[in-house]
Amino acid sequence: MTVPFPFQNSYARLPAEFFAPAAAHRAPAPRLLAFNRPLSLRLGLDVDTLERDAARLLSGAALPEGAEPIALGYAGHQFGQFNPSLGDGRALLLGEVVAPDGARFDIQLKGSGPTRWSRGGDGRAALGPVLREYLVSEAMAALGVATTRSLAAVATGDTVLRETELPGAVLTRVAASHIRVGTFQYFAARGDRAALERLLAYAVRRHAPEAGDAPRPALGFFEHVIAAQARLVAHWMSIGFVHGVMNTDNMAVSGETIDYGPCAFMDRTDPLTVFSSIDRGGRYAFRNQPGIAMWNLARLGEALLPLLADTDEAGLAAANTALGRFADLYTDAYEARLRAKLGLFERQEDDAELIADWLALLEANLCDFTNTHRHLADAAEGSPEAVRAEFADPTAFDGFAARWQARLGAEAPAPDRAARMRAANPAIIPRNHLVEEALAAAHGGDMGPFHALHAALAEPFGEGAPARLREPAPESPVPYRTFCGT
Repeated sequence: MTVPFPFQNSYARLPAEFFAPAAAHRAPAPRLLAFNRPLSLRLGLDVDTLERDAARLLSGAALPEGAEPIALGYAGHQFGQFNPSLGDGRALLLGEVVAPDGARFDIQLKGSGPTRWSRGGDGRAALGPVLREYLVSEAMAALGVATTRSLAAVATGDTVLRETELPGAVLTRVAASHIRVGTFQYFAARGDRAALERLLAYAVRRHAPEAGDAPRPALGFFEHVIAAQARLVAHWMSIGFVHGVMNTDNMAVSGETIDYGPCAFMDRTDPLTVFSSIDRGGRYAFRNQPGIAMWNLARLGEALLPLLADTDEAGLAAANTALGRFADLYTDAYEARLRAKLGLFERQEDDAELIADWLALLEANLCDFTNTHRHLADAAEGSPEAVRAEFADPTAFDGFAARWQARLGAEAPAPDRAARMRAANPAIIPRNHLVEEALAAAHGGDMGPFHALHAALAEPFGEGAPARLREPAPESPVPYRTFCGT
């Protein structure tokens, strides 16, 4: 019999305190809703065998051969409050596979039933959150953002109780790993230096092998994670993505976006945008994401402190020096992405001011963040009508356009400028109302809108998406809200 997953399970070889063995809830009537063939090929899996058996193997109804299901332990700051023992309350790491290019990936079931860390919850997932994560994570991958991926979504045939009874489902998530800032906090909070050292050595081998040759591997690793997070959050900010729940247990040391709970994309440009129903104080508002990333990284530095130097004082100094580079790393990455969106391909001294003024103009004129940037390529070709129409006061664009055109003229001619701008500015994102439409149809038994939206999101920089999928949500007096789904 062909084995669909050639598992190589290195995390399960770590000491017992790193995880807890667990079993998936047995799905009574599993049904495959979505299967990611391109990702399966990327992982080097037996695609046909896996797709044929996915309903059973990726729902908890059966265990894939070679799987060693475990729930991972971690801690975390949730909205600033520390919980020393969170862990996978509704997820099982089945094992790891090594892709043909040598990259190692976790295969995890999300929503597969209770574990040691469920804290009284049922450990299962409802259909809506599973399909939301599938759509948004795959859209992020198509946009080029570092992200966990979705391999399959399976309806379980049973119901889960939230505010009401909902159909159950399981997501198969693929990640470079599930090691989080909170994983390091888990052992630091226990004062378990041996486990902390073991975790560091494992994470270095898996994510930052160059740090293993540094005089202080912990410091090299910390610097690696800082740089990866700076790049990641800069990418989020350049596309209007709001993660929604940037707790330290939701920050992966791999530099991937992880845990698509109350996430969403901005339509109207507003730095104060908050979608999460539980973020009442706006801690994780759009504009706060870089600062929160730095705050989370400071918590990683605290956890690593005993390993950074021979004394706490020296370790604190090393951590602060490394963390002090985050702002410049983030700014460089962010401004590079915004320059590309504006069609500027040579860095110049006044670009930061130009970018800031442009974003302030978008905010003041209630501009759609995605469409305005996309239409800017038309203006670069001499047709500003579409971008002007995005502004509450179209003449406001005219004043900026003079500065922008002068800036374009200050660098070498680029005949392909508009094409390069379109490659940096998506035409389609997973707009909130479109996602909700697809989920509502799925709850009614119709997966057609889901698959149509997923197919369009797979080509975000092209021109083929229907016009309806590019339009912002209709005006509503009720703010759009998202929910974590637990």
